[in-house]
Amino acid sequence: MKRIAPLLAFAALPVFAQNTPTKSSAPIDTGDAHAAQALKAIDTPEQLAARLAWWNDARFGMFIHWGLYSQWGCHYPGSDGKLFDGLGEHMMMRLRIPRADYARIADVFNPVKFDAEAWVATAQAAGMKYIVITSKHHDGFAMFDSPSSDYNIVKRTPWHRDPVKELAEACRHHGLRFGVYYSLGRDWDDPDVPTDLKPDGWRRSNTWDFPDESKKDFAKYFERKVKPQIRELLTQYHPDILWFDTPEKIKTAQSVELMALIRQFQPSCIVNQRIGNRLGDYRVAEQEIPAGGWLDAWETCMTLNRHWGYYAGDEDFKPSQTVVRNLIDVASKSGNFLLNVGPTGEGVIPAGSIERLRETGAWLARNGEAIRGTTATPLKAPAWGRLTQKTNAAGTTLYLHVFEWPADGRLVVPGVSGKVVSATLLVTGEKLAATIDPAGAHLVLPANAPDTFSSTIVLTLQPPVTTR
Repeated sequence: MKRIAPLLAFAALPVFAQNTPTKSSAPIDTGDAHAAQALKAIDTPEQLAARLAWWNDARFGMFIHWGLYSQWGCHYPGSDGKLFDGLGEHMMMRLRIPRADYARIADVFNPVKFDAEAWVATAQAAGMKYIVITSKHHDGFAMFDSPSSDYNIVKRTPWHRDPVKELAEACRHHGLRFGVYYSLGRDWDDPDVPTDLKPDGWRRSNTWDFPDESKKDFAKYFERKVKPQIRELLTQYHPDILWFDTPEKIKTAQSVELMALIRQFQPSCIVNQRIGNRLGDYRVAEQEIPAGGWLDAWETCMTLNRHWGYYAGDEDFKPSQTVVRNLIDVASKSGNFLLNVGPTGEGVIPAGSIERLRETGAWLARNGEAIRGTTATPLKAPAWGRLTQKTNAAGTTLYLHVFEWPADGRLVVPGVSGKVVSATLLVTGEKLAATIDPAGAHLVLPANAPDTFSSTIVLTLQPPVTTR
């Protein structure tokens, strides 16, 4: 790894061990904690439904965490060349790196292997339908050409390219939807960003460069940086999604103003509820799948390994079977699954991520009909797997996602009533014997499961399925 030339004496940082917090077990702030009133909308339910139509059909997208923290895999060099473990993409805060020193990472950030076409091809091979990339994370560094702030990848790095522009163009060329992440209430480069005191005793604002919280004025930061950069993202890249994070101290009036700004420049742009104060089009679950889903449109964002940004040495990738079954679980509750990758400082998606995505995509190529455009069913999740469905006035197509293939070749779907029109294996088209009695639907299956991760049976019923 190339070092930063002696930029640090690190006199300000001799106590890394004491200043590095342990991982908190506190619940992740989704923004709902700042809500004092019910969900509001500044447009009609019909407009919301129209805006979400493609998103509800997609069900699967790629999240990309990429920034200066990626340079040495979320590690940071001291004056002797030793790399200190930053524990993740929050390394500026965890190591309490002075902003002037952290900014010098940009001097050597040169991702010459970045290829927007390759990233999009990876997402497409995984069966993903949209991409969301970090345009500004908590470190305050813009990964796009920001006219309002010179602290950006085009002006401050030797690379001088705009990856957000290139990725947006590649997505549209290949038919993927494009979104940008923006850290709203945390910015460690800005002196006016306050945050709440967290249960682990830490504030997530920059208290090492700017220790006096009483002097911080979110409104100044909002006017000086947030509004200009959101306007830039909307007018320069025309995103389909604005994915906000950490609303923190944003006030209701500011959330409303920001939403109005988005609607002015990009009326069809989907916005998550982390814009704050329960505004926004959909809710977010982070690193978990809600047991019963939610009534609002919702999305689970999740890492493939243990970190969001590229973390050197983290090869603890989820098995492809787990990824597939998580996707099915999310879809069975009418949610979307935003799965994260963390490219290296050179701009390369790690091989472990690509392998899982490729295997997930191979499963989706055979079974995608049972995921895309489906919804939850009124039936309870069976012990052997999950259910998704498509319904119209004529009847219901019920997709049985069988995780545990029955050894005796018999499968029961409790709660099903009506008449069986057909029952087939999705990947082979093989017809199956199926009957319905008061206990539900009974199917006779072949001896071997057609898919290792999850096998899909298509059960067509009349009239539309209902619970007993």
